[in-house]
Amino acid sequence: MPLPTGPLPVGSAPATLLAAKMITADANRASVVVLTTTVPLERPVAQVHRAQLFASAHGVYEAQVNGDPVADSVLAPGWNSYEWRLAWQEYDVTNLLASGTSEVTLSARLGNGWYRGDFGFWEPLNYGEEIGFLGALEIEFADGHRQVVTSDGDWTGWSSDTPSSSLYNGQRIDARLRQAGQSLPVHVIEFDHGTLVPQTSPAVRRQEVLRPQRIWISPAGHALLDFGQNLVGWLRITVSGPAGTEITIRHAEALENEELATAPLRNAKATDTFILSGLVDTFEPTFTFHGFRYAEVTGWPGELTAASVEAVVVGSELRPTGSFECSDPRVNQLVHNSIWGQKGNFLSVPTDCPQRDERLGWTGDIAVYAATAAYQFDIADFLHDWLLDVAVEQRAAAGVVPWVVPDLLKYQAKTENHLAAVWADAAVWVPEALWRAYGNIERLAEHYPAMVAHLEAVERVLSPTGLWDTGFQFGDWLDPDAPPQDAAAAKADSGVVATACVHRSAAFAAEVARLLGNAQQARWASLAERIKKAFNTHYVEAGIIRSDCATVYALALQFGLLDEDERGRAALRLAQLVREAGHLATTGFAGTPFVTWALSDNGYTADAYRLLLQQECPSWLYQVTMGATTMWERWDSVLPDGTLNDPIMTSLNHYAFGAVCDWLYKVVAGIQPGEPGYCRILLKPTPGPGLDWVEASYESRVGRINVDWRQVDDQFTFNAALPAGVPADIILPDGTELEVIGGTHTWTCALR
Repeated sequence: MPLPTGPLPVGSAPATLLAAKMITADANRASVVVLTTTVPLERPVAQVHRAQLFASAHGVYEAQVNGDPVADSVLAPGWNSYEWRLAWQEYDVTNLLASGTSEVTLSARLGNGWYRGDFGFWEPLNYGEEIGFLGALEIEFADGHRQVVTSDGDWTGWSSDTPSSSLYNGQRIDARLRQAGQSLPVHVIEFDHGTLVPQTSPAVRRQEVLRPQRIWISPAGHALLDFGQNLVGWLRITVSGPAGTEITIRHAEALENEELATAPLRNAKATDTFILSGLVDTFEPTFTFHGFRYAEVTGWPGELTAASVEAVVVGSELRPTGSFECSDPRVNQLVHNSIWGQKGNFLSVPTDCPQRDERLGWTGDIAVYAATAAYQFDIADFLHDWLLDVAVEQRAAAGVVPWVVPDLLKYQAKTENHLAAVWADAAVWVPEALWRAYGNIERLAEHYPAMVAHLEAVERVLSPTGLWDTGFQFGDWLDPDAPPQDAAAAKADSGVVATACVHRSAAFAAEVARLLGNAQQARWASLAERIKKAFNTHYVEAGIIRSDCATVYALALQFGLLDEDERGRAALRLAQLVREAGHLATTGFAGTPFVTWALSDNGYTADAYRLLLQQECPSWLYQVTMGATTMWERWDSVLPDGTLNDPIMTSLNHYAFGAVCDWLYKVVAGIQPGEPGYCRILLKPTPGPGLDWVEASYESRVGRINVDWRQVDDQFTFNAALPAGVPADIILPDGTELEVIGGTHTWTCALR
């Protein structure tokens, strides 16, 4: 398949890995193969001082030295824009040689992964028809001698116990094949070593294990397991039975009519099959992953018990950084759902959903969620790496940020890469969220060129009026009033949404240019001002914004598009609309992250709280009352009668609407960065009707921040423990402003 044009980044890797060959074994397209070599050590094993393995693959691999895994990571090397960026990994394997013999055996299990995984939707897509492994083992002896073992055409190939593997469809493992594999020819694949880049994103690992909370037989006679939590990973089972017994496990997020609900998976089979050897077998399908809460098991010999089955939760290794708890357990569950949605969808790339035939890095989802994600976990390296993929994909697409990154859809005839607001604004909004959270100026500078390219692409499509009102837009995607089959048919005018979004992006680009001492500051400030003027001229009349719905007022208020005299009228109109809707949700992807902010920032905190605490459909807490354990794609992915909404697009693990948690953390709890990276802290707790107390913490780059508040009658008490030596501004609900330097503090005030 032809690659898109565009300059390539300069790759970098150790010289030994650059000398290695990408190799593969000739086998069935679906199977996992084993590539191996054994060589004599050039010095006695006792003299091994250090041993390092450098490796990567087109596909996914699991490497072993002398029969032992080199790491506890899975699905390496992860997913990048492989045409330009292939991450390599480094492993210290010294201990794996310490108890060895006079030989060393290096091997790798190799599967399709994302590279040849028939990924995407509408039609199967992949990066190439041949997967391959690339490896270099460097052994340093006590006398300084170095021995290097690299992958080449002299390696041996073997079949494995896995005749088929697919990220969408699952894995088939035959334990009878474990003892003796079939020899396979090995050949070298043409490979551009210039695409190699060091791994900067955290590795994918097993995070925790859950046992089934319930096992029962469905009306159709199937054994069903409920793990009590929608999760991402696979089942690990231990079982014994007659040789050749076949166990089939299907996975899904929900039940419908008391059976496994597989329709929302679309074409993804999400099915693992295990064939017994006749002995005690343990199966773990590490060349796939599933999004599920429920599993259906058929063919199990004897009684199926919780002791034999466990769900292995898998995701990128992210350090938890935030906590939030309050007096309302429903809100606590909402926060839990946001956290678990992030855990499941931050698997190598920030995906939209982990279960159906999609699992793509949709740019719009992370654009609106990045700030929330940065509170819940340390995502600095994870999203930095993803933004590097955004930049190369954007460069190949003439400055247009794709809908998904990595962008497999560019190989799909049905997809035209239209420039779309919010989605394309990820090139600006995600770096902004990282800058506010971590304050890394070097990385901000690294991502600035992509901001420039995005704004230049938008400039080319602005109307003569200065509005972004041309071309396709996702708009306020998944507005709850849109028809189930037409998620873009929102109340909010798409031109209003797009114009507001590019204003925000231009304003932040001007701020970045100023920080970097870049002469383009004036250019982007001028663009922002021109767009603001056009917005007010064409979209605002007598205090009413075109399409007169909550989203357009929220965006106009939060993105700084209104003059002071218009802000009051717009905020009042927003509050009126929210009240007229009975404090039910009326916003989609574009408006939802900002509507509570726009209310509380402009004197309507009580309405923001009532919007948060509404539990009728559609609302955040409606999902909680319906038993959700992760965020849903739609406000009503599960309808009040318990049936699923349009199965063509209904995911129960889709984090975008969890962006409201950013408001919980920063406004309700009140923990905000006063300066990027929390070098200066702003504590501005905002109590409201319905919550009696809040406790929250954040592990910032300068140290841990702990806060808690309580309101009893008209008395408000606020406690804070701050990192030593860090200045903080405190704004209490009665308007009192204070400044402290680190330490533990308590303040009280009367509520107005």
